[in-house]
Amino acid sequence: MTNARISGIASYLPDDILDNDMLSKMVDTNDEWITTRVGIKERRILHKENTGSSYMGAIAVQRLIENTGINPDDIELVICATSNPDYRFPSTASVITYQAGLKHCYAYDIQAACAGFIVALQDATGYIRSGLYRNVVVVCAEKMSSMVNYQDRQTCPLFGDGAAAVLVQPTDEPGMGVQDAVLHVDGQGLEYLVMKGGGSVHPTTQQTLDDGWHFLFQDGRHVYKHAVTDMLTSTLDVMKRNNLGVDDISYLIPHQANLRIIEAVAQKAGVPMEKVLVNIQHTGNTSAASIPICLDEYKDTLKKGDKLILTAFGAGFTWGAMYLVWDM
Repeated sequence: MTNARISGIASYLPDDILDNDMLSKMVDTNDEWITTRVGIKERRILHKENTGSSYMGAIAVQRLIENTGINPDDIELVICATSNPDYRFPSTASVITYQAGLKHCYAYDIQAACAGFIVALQDATGYIRSGLYRNVVVVCAEKMSSMVNYQDRQTCPLFGDGAAAVLVQPTDEPGMGVQDAVLHVDGQGLEYLVMKGGGSVHPTTQQTLDDGWHFLFQDGRHVYKHAVTDMLTSTLDVMKRNNLGVDDISYLIPHQANLRIIEAVAQKAGVPMEKVLVNIQHTGNTSAASIPICLDEYKDTLKKGDKLILTAFGAGFTWGAMYLVWDM
């Protein structure tokens, strides 16, 4: 049976770095406090005027085209995962396709918060397996700095900007590509991780601006507890469904939200940290883009046939895990 594989990957991080010492001059914090609690030393910030998530996403897609050598006219579909769209409409995917010079594809956005990559990759897999498309690009682009309150010491150290893109194509080679995914959503998580203002429930007013409702709000303790539990259980579920033990797994690639979360999930799952891919120290939390940025950074470490578990948790609450056999 035809399956879907990642056949190419590329990413983009802005040049401007916001490190912990610089952040300590903006808000009451310091390098030791941030490093101890979340494991982040620096994050990239997009400062270029009049640019949003699409700017980074388009660069990632252009790099993907260069890396793979695919004819842009052969790309049939672009799925963009983002929590930071350029506009409420049109879709960020439509802007990315225009900026990247893609003229013969359909494109749309999905919103699955920090789980956006595995959700979009599962969608792409469905298109490939069905035979509807043969060349699908999944791009995750997140200008997280656009929703961060840099006076909130609890959240502003966490997030950075970035984008990554993968090319998803068919494979007939047995046992390769996307094997399985476990995805969940629980709307009861709404109050704990949300941007309250700017939507149809609370349209923008002077009052919503004054109340800070256009910044990301996170109940850190509640999110931490659910992130560890849900990433762990979904990881164990997808492993059990596919008869995988810890020794069978080449690498665990978790959403890069918080180093303590990553370490807790790995420890509870029995996965040694040398088998966990981590780059949060210099990227921060880039939401949906974090897993593919990490994959791109470690692509020279990965070998064809490596068995990977991807897991993520985000607002919604939305979470899950995916079993992928690397085929590049």
